[in-house]
Amino acid sequence: MNLKKLPSEEKPRERLLKYGKENISNDELIEIVLKSGNKKCGIKDISHNILSSVNNISELKNKSINNLSYIEGMSKIKAIELVAAIELGRRVYEDNKFENLVKLTTPNTIINYFHNLFKDKKQEYFYVIYLDNQKNFIDKKLLFKGTTNYSLVHPREIFKEAYMLSSSYIVCIHNHPSGDATPSKNDIEVTKKIKMISDIHGIGLMDHIIIGNNNYYSFYEDNNL
Repeated sequence: MNLKKLPSEEKPRERLLKYGKENISNDELIEIVLKSGNKKCGIKDISHNILSSVNNISELKNKSINNLSYIEGMSKIKAIELVAAIELGRRVYEDNKFENLVKLTTPNTIINYFHNLFKDKKQEYFYVIYLDNQKNFIDKKLLFKGTTNYSLVHPREIFKEAYMLSSSYIVCIHNHPSGDATPSKNDIEVTKKIKMISDIHGIGLMDHIIIGNNNYYSFYEDNNL
């Protein structure tokens, strides 16, 4: 059905205004985000094709721009718009919790706040958490993204950010997509290198934490720093 042919009161934006955002369908939300169809497909067909490509709407968060671009009626621009809308929603509901952080002093405290960063990730993501001299949270930075079994870490990037943020302490945290949090030989070597440089620069390495599936490894807890 052509959206233009619908009565005004039945169009998605008008329905959202009339009934509220909680009371319109997933199709209509997608139609509002993407705005219009194209010569091949109307916007209602496109929204239907998008939802038909997943078992439930939560799976859309795992769809890449390339994946979405292959859906009938989608273009790369529309795929970017949809990915951006999904990411914005994630940040609104998740990232604001970091603003309320006070002190990060134990692996459990850190993991409780940051484990969602690695949810459903198929590659290694290496974050550094930057703290002030009271061990209060300043910022977090995704510095490296690796393959499924290796993350290339350059300590100079870690400490460049630390100086820019006037950070006194850092915590490194990354995931193992395999689900096994046991540190690899590379993890151990990289941690030793980061610790050596942190001692030289007077920026304390509080911990390096590896996240697995319902398990973790802490270099600090294992007395391996």
